[in-house]
Amino acid sequence: MKSIALREIKSFFGSPIGYLVIAIFLLLNGLFLWVFDGEYNILQSGFADLSPFFTLSPWILIFLIPAVTMRSFSDEKKQGTIELLLTKPLSIWQIVNGKFLGAFLLIVIAIIPTLIYVYVVSSLGLDSNIDLGGTMGSYFGLLFLVAAYTSIGIFTSTLSENQIVSFILSVFLCFLFYYGFEGMTTLVKSQSDVISRIGMDYHFKSMARGVIDTRDVLYFVSVSFLFLSLTVINLKSLKS
Repeated sequence: MKSIALREIKSFFGSPIGYLVIAIFLLLNGLFLWVFDGEYNILQSGFADLSPFFTLSPWILIFLIPAVTMRSFSDEKKQGTIELLLTKPLSIWQIVNGKFLGAFLLIVIAIIPTLIYVYVVSSLGLDSNIDLGGTMGSYFGLLFLVAAYTSIGIFTSTLSENQIVSFILSVFLCFLFYYGFEGMTTLVKSQSDVISRIGMDYHFKSMARGVIDTRDVLYFVSVSFLFLSLTVINLKSLKS
């Protein structure tokens, strides 16, 4: 598993992909949070609060993470190396976890520089002191969200050898699980609370309050495990 993860990391930074992902994530967040006028601009809000960052990031990651994961198995299938990969002295779970870990670590590397926002906001002398508990809870929740997005992207990369198809499917599923169920509550108001709990947005916002509930953690772990399991099932069908 470690060898697969390291190979993925090296491939990301051996091409422009890794650098582009990090640059785009930081650039988009930087522009919306500090430059562009609007509801996400921290300086215009007048409060020591990073909630605009945690509102914006999941939407940016909905597109960035599929862009990272779309080649995970699609490229292997297109180049005909998937059979060679599956014959390595590794279990399919180890291969899948290695691919997952490589993509996950790349996104974590992109998120780490944003920790400077915590220092900057706390040093601005705005109307209130920054809520470190809520901020750390939000970062913690963001990591779980990244894990769920990544597992979805890894899964969709096994569905087609066309990377664009994998990308579109991944974006659709990430959107569905993040906001789709929340959006459905407007249509089915009688069961709105139950439906909203199926979506990632509900659990991410819960963690962003600074209180880490085991139910929220279990939700993200379950979603990640579900899509990684589906990935393993797909690869086993290819192997057989």
